[in-house]
Amino acid sequence: MHRASLSKSNIVEHVLPVLNNLRIEAIVLANSFEADVAIIPPHYRASARNLLHYVSLRQHDIRQLQQDLALMGLSRLGRSEAHALSSLDAVLDAACTLAGIPRSERDRTDSVDIRAGEQYLNAHARTLLGKPAARLSTRIMVTMPSEAATDAVLVRELVKAGMTIMRINCAHDNAEAWLAMIANLRKAESELGMNCKVLADLAGPKLRTGYIGAAGKLVEIKVRRDMRGNIIEPTAVWLTPREQQQPPNAPVYASLPIDQQLLAQALNGDIVIIEDTRGLTREFFLASRNDNSWLAHCRKHAYIAEQAWCGLYRRNKLIAQGRVSPVPEVFQTILLHIGDDLMVTRKNQAGAAARYDDNNNLVQAASIPCTLDAVFDAARAGQPIWFDDGKIGGIIQSNSGNHLHVKITHAAPQGSKLAAEKGINLPLTDLDIPALTETDIRNLDVLLSAIDLVGLSFIRTPDDVLILHRLLDQRNAGHLGIILKIETAQAFEQLPKILLAGLRRPPVGIMVARGDLAVEVGFERLAEVQEEILWMCEAAHIPVIWATQVLENMAKHGMPSRAEVSDAAMSIRAECVMLNKGPYIIETVRFLAGILERMSGHQVKQRPTLRRLSISQMPNREQ
Repeated sequence: MHRASLSKSNIVEHVLPVLNNLRIEAIVLANSFEADVAIIPPHYRASARNLLHYVSLRQHDIRQLQQDLALMGLSRLGRSEAHALSSLDAVLDAACTLAGIPRSERDRTDSVDIRAGEQYLNAHARTLLGKPAARLSTRIMVTMPSEAATDAVLVRELVKAGMTIMRINCAHDNAEAWLAMIANLRKAESELGMNCKVLADLAGPKLRTGYIGAAGKLVEIKVRRDMRGNIIEPTAVWLTPREQQQPPNAPVYASLPIDQQLLAQALNGDIVIIEDTRGLTREFFLASRNDNSWLAHCRKHAYIAEQAWCGLYRRNKLIAQGRVSPVPEVFQTILLHIGDDLMVTRKNQAGAAARYDDNNNLVQAASIPCTLDAVFDAARAGQPIWFDDGKIGGIIQSNSGNHLHVKITHAAPQGSKLAAEKGINLPLTDLDIPALTETDIRNLDVLLSAIDLVGLSFIRTPDDVLILHRLLDQRNAGHLGIILKIETAQAFEQLPKILLAGLRRPPVGIMVARGDLAVEVGFERLAEVQEEILWMCEAAHIPVIWATQVLENMAKHGMPSRAEVSDAAMSIRAECVMLNKGPYIIETVRFLAGILERMSGHQVKQRPTLRRLSISQMPNREQ
């Protein structure tokens, strides 16, 4: 009905029946889950019922109704997440008044008040995530680099910059390092008079590429040149005794362990000449000494292999000689193009690049091991498989039980390199594996008394959540909040039931792991999917953590992209934003805090607010 306004008869005939039907169905759906709601703690049951009311509302296409409500000057129910049934009641009241029809009090049902919905969400967020930093409404979580275990100043500066939640990624480092990070945090809290929670993010089952054969032990040293080929600056290299290696005292491109007796005789101005793999030699000019190590400068590209000969020269005279050792192994990557075949094998077989004969005919297809044997029990022909956060994709052609034959369908035009320890996604494969591994349980036992939050990865069903509940109950760990990571297509599809399961043991939050989720559901659907997750979580009054690649370019390189800034501004709709580690992480936390502070005056969740705008200052034309 595209009219300038609606008559009373049209309201009675077309609007009120739809609104009444939506309301009845919302109540019916909530009542059908009353046994599930009864298990939830009393203070959270209203949130569970509101989630069910909202789920019912979203089972319908109400776009025509929204147009009619707009013509009547009423709410279009577009922002009803936190108070779905109350919003329907309010619109019904107004529509009945416009139609001149009294509404019976018997029609009313207890529901989350429109004013109470936001209060519930804020209270739940404070209980789970703590208070945000001063002047912010959104918290900032930071993933700890390994250096946080030994660098107390780094941790202190992160807290000072605005970090309110420390994320420990249990897929990296070890228990000793994690406990040291937490100790540094508690010290910083005491010094600054600030509070910061700790999240232990359990790794879950590792679905990754495995070992690829090493190319050998080699160090490559590059030199920066301008467009004309002139050296911009020599490359700094650290020469240290292999018998007692020392960390460099300045930024360097590479470290080379050399015989101690050679370096002990070195003086300023001497040259160390090292054999290159190509039958050449490269000169390293000694610049400054630190104990038994030297900072040297190299002016040419070099490839230095294990046991390469080296000599110390002073005024063209050989003073001492030795060998470079040990040199780290260089692991191969596999270059894949669209149309290539790839064999995904079990983890006991090393990966290798494709082999060709002298006539460039394929002798053996490229292969890569998978760390999870369950893949070979579940994968089927025709299913998609993705590698390295979606950079490489293919379709499974067959499954022999020991290897998957994959045809590559997605890669860069010039080919994409696949390395070891890269993620694998199988969005349409039903993997029968637990979200909690034995390693996760051991790590959790070590960290229980030191953390505030535990993160559960690789959730697919509500049962995964209940297993964690039982594990924590067995350990009397009722003090721990739970963060459920939505990173699989199965978890997204079962999100309402997962939220209901999570509410059985609050406080609980959701992390939108946008990296894996984008690969699982398709990059073109990510924007839609993350919106739906935000809507459902707000309906359940469950706080959300906005994660993956927020200001990642800035954290790694010191300068954000325009798209990153826009993405960071949109994160104001979540209760917490997660940043990953990087050399410029302190500056990134400060930058994000500035964005969030500015945006907090313009938006609450997904509702724009009308703060006074500085550009609105327009004097009268007469002035």
